[in-house]
Amino acid sequence: MIAAQLLTHFDRLTDARDAIPRLRRFILDLAVRGKLVPQDPNDEPASELLKRIAAEKRQLVKAGEIREPKRLPAVDAPPYPLPDLWSWQPIREVTSDRGQCLPQTAFTYIDVTAIDKEQGFVANPKVLHENEAPNRARKIVRKGDVVYSCVRPYLLNVAIIEDDFHPLPIASTAFAILNGHGFVLPRFQWIVLRSPFMIVSVERAMRGQAYPAINDTDFARLPFPLPPLAEQHRIVAKVDELMPLCDRLEAVRAEREATRNQMVTASLARLNAPDPDPAKFQIHAAFALNNLTSLTTRPDQIKAFRQTILNLAVRGKLVPQDPNDEPASELLKRIAKNRVALEKNGSLKKSKPLPTVDAADSPFDLPGGWAWVRFPEVGLFGRGKSKHRPRNDPALYEDGTYPFIQTGDVARSGGSIETYSNPYNDVGLAQSAMWPTGTLCITVAANIADSGILKFDACFPDSIVGLIVDDNFEDARFFEYFLRTAKADLHKFAPSTAQKNINLGILTEILIPLPPLAEQHRIVAKVDALMTLCDRLETSLTTDGEMRTRLMETLLHETSATDRPAT
Repeated sequence: MIAAQLLTHFDRLTDARDAIPRLRRFILDLAVRGKLVPQDPNDEPASELLKRIAAEKRQLVKAGEIREPKRLPAVDAPPYPLPDLWSWQPIREVTSDRGQCLPQTAFTYIDVTAIDKEQGFVANPKVLHENEAPNRARKIVRKGDVVYSCVRPYLLNVAIIEDDFHPLPIASTAFAILNGHGFVLPRFQWIVLRSPFMIVSVERAMRGQAYPAINDTDFARLPFPLPPLAEQHRIVAKVDELMPLCDRLEAVRAEREATRNQMVTASLARLNAPDPDPAKFQIHAAFALNNLTSLTTRPDQIKAFRQTILNLAVRGKLVPQDPNDEPASELLKRIAKNRVALEKNGSLKKSKPLPTVDAADSPFDLPGGWAWVRFPEVGLFGRGKSKHRPRNDPALYEDGTYPFIQTGDVARSGGSIETYSNPYNDVGLAQSAMWPTGTLCITVAANIADSGILKFDACFPDSIVGLIVDDNFEDARFFEYFLRTAKADLHKFAPSTAQKNINLGILTEILIPLPPLAEQHRIVAKVDALMTLCDRLETSLTTDGEMRTRLMETLLHETSATDRPAT
């Protein structure tokens, strides 16, 4: 039943969070609960198996091969009910340790580094001479035994000794050695020791902080679900059938993800190439934007596409140019005329003329009709003046009436500043300035080059620079999009000190690609539409992930509740 369910729901389940590891754990959980294979009423019950184990131990004690086992209390609080023919027993009631010895000759040393814990066997043991023996090389171990690391047991270093090692093997004292005497199959022991209930039982018994471990006494009392020997064989066979199925599911998922990652990486590389072939670029851009939904399945991929959309926008590659658009040079003339008028009436201080842009120094070639500009050329540009440390003058923040923006508000804004940290109470704003709604805020300290547009009038400190764009612009969104593409470059100007900051002069020198006004509107509309699509994709990823997880949890719960084989 479980194999059929896994295959039926494969496409939806394998995209759930930790899907394959959870399926593996679930298989082990069914196995140790007696729900993975049918019980057979003709099987010799565990109670008889216990008698045979006890008789074998008496023979080994008599032969001097093991010490007289200590009497152990019964499992007084079974973790869950077992089928009728099973029995809860302390783990050392059904297994034995082989004792210890000091190496006298060359030996095969088994420590945790030799364990392939996922496959459950000893992979790379070392052969050492007796004079190379570590202090921990003490425990006798033979083919068919199970080794279980009692130091940091949550790492699940569990393995079966499948080979006759030559020279004879000796294991680290970090291991518990489990000899099932032929009545508790090694593979079944491995299943139990890695099952969810046993992991919880061991965690409860662990001691220590730096190197948590379970000691011999506590290990001996761990509850062990013992089935009839015949059923152990059926369980092992079924687990060995299902685990390769999980391997195949995992391989298919990995291959699918690798293919998608290659497509995403190649698509982003083509779109972000510095000088792409124009004809091919349009094809690549159309493919990426038209297939955004199918290409992106992870948040990091959507984040990369968001950045690519902005890069295309500010390079003039997101929307087509229209030769009938008024060029940016004409727009700049009108802005300059407005600035002169403001300077004449005293509303604005006269600024020093900025040097012309040398085409050889420009970051990339601009489309026709575009122009390179700097922030002071497109509006009022300057640092905030409010005192930005509340602890310096708490009175400024008591019963404040003015919204006060700090760098953290800009960093958290996502491009739109809709909340503020503190009220501000500088009487008459004597040392401050109120910046109007629509101001583009840029951080120059702490969080460098974060940006956002004010959605209300506010004041802010000198760790934030403001840009009030000229009236010719509808808003500052194109410039905010540009800042997100320039953030990495601006970080390079920050000194390597604990308090990161850049100065106003650096921001003033940044070259900004300015499109014709009509094209700006088309770019902003396209970016907004694509960002909305990215928002929906992120929401759907979260929703789909939650749905897959719920589906998986429902399936596993129903299987656990209803799939118990009939006797």
